[in-house]
Amino acid sequence: MSAIIRHAYIEDAKQVAPLIYNAIGKIANRLTGETTTNKILTELETLYSLVNNRHSYTNTYVATKKEDPNKILGILVVYSGIDGINYDISLKKWLENKNAPTIQIDQEAHLDEFYVDTISVHEKYRGLGIGTKLLRFAEELAKQQGYAKLSLNVEIDKISARRLYERVGFVVSEPWTIIDEPFHHMIKNL
Repeated sequence: MSAIIRHAYIEDAKQVAPLIYNAIGKIANRLTGETTTNKILTELETLYSLVNNRHSYTNTYVATKKEDPNKILGILVVYSGIDGINYDISLKKWLENKNAPTIQIDQEAHLDEFYVDTISVHEKYRGLGIGTKLLRFAEELAKQQGYAKLSLNVEIDKISARRLYERVGFVVSEPWTIIDEPFHHMIKNL
């Protein structure tokens, strides 16, 4: 299958939100202030349509079928470690405005890193090299923006995801905790 990567559009929200949810799982509950799947997905769509948070369409790239650029096969959400801090401040204000529970948002990357926040491939299209293509694209974005390191966090129990990251050159650099859950912080020097 021939896939292309393009910047996401606001109109992609309905296809992107489930892929974000698939990748971040229960973290989505805290980031949206919601507990049911339908409400979580609705609020992920809302966050996606805004410009001042980590899961904004402005930080999102999508892999699509070459012959059908509206069919999303996978997503990549990336930004700098510095931008992550500002996005978290904005997210806290957004949650406060909707009277959601206050949460501690953990920093997910060092300030000198270009960070892969979310990478997710639709289950129908896994195993076709789309995840690898998205990671290679993230490397190019990082280099274009002058970063020497690309980073990501992977849950301890996601062994197959960790293998993919190691196969493309990431190494575990340190343990990390996000919302009281253990992760491996992985980096790739560019």
